[in-house]
Amino acid sequence: MRYAIRDPQGDIVSLHREPVSGAEPLPVQHPEVQAFLGNEEVRSFAQLDADLVRVLEDVIDALIRSNVLRITDLPTEAQAKLFDRKHFREGMQGHALSLYGGGQAGMSPSGHVVAPDAQDAAGTDWSDLMP
Repeated sequence: MRYAIRDPQGDIVSLHREPVSGAEPLPVQHPEVQAFLGNEEVRSFAQLDADLVRVLEDVIDALIRSNVLRITDLPTEAQAKLFDRKHFREGMQGHALSLYGGGQAGMSPSGHVVAPDAQDAAGTDWSDLMP
């Protein structure tokens, strides 16, 4: 819940987290609140989620590198999602560095085209999952 102060024309001029005199309580999802914020809170939350996903990927990579976990210990769907994300990220990094990459393309478990010779930033080689 946010507390909005409006100008004489009825436009929101300030938002507060705590109740203040003359403020109207509005839910964060209210269209006027979203317009005033420019969806900044929504973007911030999405960025936190993206950051957490990256942390979890790094933790999984570390567990695999230290032989605490094998990629095959994970459900097939989880393997495919991790594989796809790694290769998408690698492809984006490669695209930023060079228009054309080396090696032959392969298929991920979910059917996406990937470069088999790429490694992630942590050095994990996922090419053994290639068909």
